[in-house]
Formats: sequence, C-alpha cells, structure tokens
Amino acid sequence: MTKVLIVEDEAGLVTLLKYNLEKQGYETATVMDGHEVLQVALTEKPDLILLDWMLPNVAGIDLCREMRKTYDLRQTPIIMLTARGDEADKVKGLSFGADDYVTKPFSVPELMARVAALLRRAKPVAVPDKIHTFRDMTIDYAKHRVTRDGREVHLGPTEFRLLQFLMEKPGDVLSREVLLKSVWGGSIYVEARTVDVHIRRLRNALNAGGEPDLIRTVRSAGYAMDLGD
Repeated sequence: MTKVLIVEDEAGLVTLLKYNLEKQGYETATVMDGHEVLQVALTEKPDLILLDWMLPNVAGIDLCREMRKTYDLRQTPIIMLTARGDEADKVKGLSFGADDYVTKPFSVPELMARVAALLRRAKPVAVPDKIHTFRDMTIDYAKHRVTRDGREVHLGPTEFRLLQFLMEKPGDVLSREVLLKSVWGGSIYVEARTVDVHIRRLRNALNAGGEPDLIRTVRSAGYAMDLGD
C-alpha cells in the first residue's frame, strides 16, 4: 500500500489529512516535531511526504534540504504545506527540494489531486534503453542513477524525469508548456514558473563538479539539452 508521511504540528489538520488520505486508500504515518522527522522518514520509508514549512524546533524548509542530501530520502516526492503564499516563498520551497507547494488554507480535493499526480510522476517510466549516455553524463533508468564524469549526481524524482525527457530529445528546444505536459502530466495546478525552478535545480546538480552547462536556455522559447559543437 502507498504510504504518505504527514509532517504537521496542527493536530486538527493532521486528523483532516489522515482521514482524507486513508479514504483515498493510502496508508499514513505522522510526525509533529521537527527533531523527529528525518528518523521517522527513514524508518517509515514513505512513498510521499506532506511537509509543513513551520514546525517546532526545525523549519520544514531546512528539513526538505536535508532530505535531499539523505540517500534514502532524496528521491521521495515532497509536497510543502505552508501559509506563506508569496511567489518568492514558493520559489524558495521548490529550490530547497520540494516537488510541489500548497498554500494554506487549501482545498482538500485539490491536495488529493496533487498527491495522486505527484505519485504518478514519481513512478519509473518505461524507456527503450536502460542506460543512456550523453557526452560525459550517463543515466541508468533501471537503477534511477545519474553520473557525470564518474561523479554521482543526486536528483529528486522531478529533476530525474526532467533530465530523462531532455536527454530523449537532444538539441530540441522544448517549451515550458511541453515540459509541463510531458514531465508534470499537464496538471492544472502546476505553474510554468515551476519549470524554471526545477531546471535551475537540475543545472546545479549536474554542474556541481564545475563541468560545462549542458542545458541551453532559449529566451522566450524554452530549454534544450545542448549538443555543442
């Protein structure tokens, strides 16, 4: 059964989330203290995490960043829950490793739709070849592993799918709309701005060793996996 970890310190909201998630057929686990989140997540091994930004002791945004550095959690989808609705806060949440961002108060049906959509996106996608190489980068679909010049590249589930799609169409300029439809499934809840944030995260991970940038930005058009000269 698919398990969702609820990281939230408001008891009433925890009850609401548990009821609706279990009604949809998900198993749930909960944690309310920021100090306990990483250990509970590693023990419970959830398929998705609902993470509140404002938690006692440790901020959810910092926990999100730590999860993306933790081997067993770095590919676990994360939806950030927060009352902070400014665009700058949304960008910050996505930049720190969240895959989606929901502002409180939220519509329960919309949140359930986002959970379902993110779980679908996190599932491995069938591809013709198990291993694909582009210049000094290799993506192993079976192992969900990316290396560049022998260095392992740590990617979250959304960045992995984004890289996969770009590598399947090297040189093609792909618009934000095409990327949204292909990588996010055309969800009505995802803004085009989200693509830019995830491209930035993907770039940072791929170029962490000081390598040349393989992703080309085409102003007003989109992005392409650069073939170079």
